[in-house]
Amino acid sequence: DAPWLAAFDGAGHRLDGLAAVARAAGWWWPYERVAVLAERPVELHRDEAGRLDRADGPALAFPDGFALHAWRGMPVPAGFLDDLAGITPERIRTEDNAELRRVMLEHYGYDRYLADSGARPLHRDETGVLWRIDLGDDEPVVMVEVVNSTPEPDGTSRVYWLRVPPATRTAREGVAWTFGVDPDSYRPERET
Repeated sequence: DAPWLAAFDGAGHRLDGLAAVARAAGWWWPYERVAVLAERPVELHRDEAGRLDRADGPALAFPDGFALHAWRGMPVPAGFLDDLAGITPERIRTEDNAELRRVMLEHYGYDRYLADSGARPLHRDETGVLWRIDLGDDEPVVMVEVVNSTPEPDGTSRVYWLRVPPATRTAREGVAWTFGVDPDSYRPERET
């Protein structure tokens, strides 16, 4: 409510008290006989989607020392992100928490993980290469390696990795899935 309270700020309006609280406090909940107020955070870091996100410290921190660490909106234990610099494929495989394992994979890089883990190519066609690595008690990582059809300014073509459902059997099926169509319908007339 703070933004609309600013419209009345300093006008001697009866909402001046609410505006003063909004300037001085974070979240607050007024009740009939009591009010609960929280301090404003001293640190707040978000990604472009507005999710809590910070790789080198707390994404949200308060003056009393309470802090929340997060990676792309996913809460993670304090110190978890510090350990990502020395992460190995074996460490990723042995992580019990599937969400933390996903964060590790994103940080490590799917392409690097597949290369370092001995992933095997399942299928190859004109759309790309389908790769798979099994993860023990979790669903396998299945990805399609595709090459950008439009060359970069220096003439090179970038390689992209598209994560697809584990049941994917062909590269075409995986690429078609990313566009929300079945493999038979995926027939682009022109690629840019």
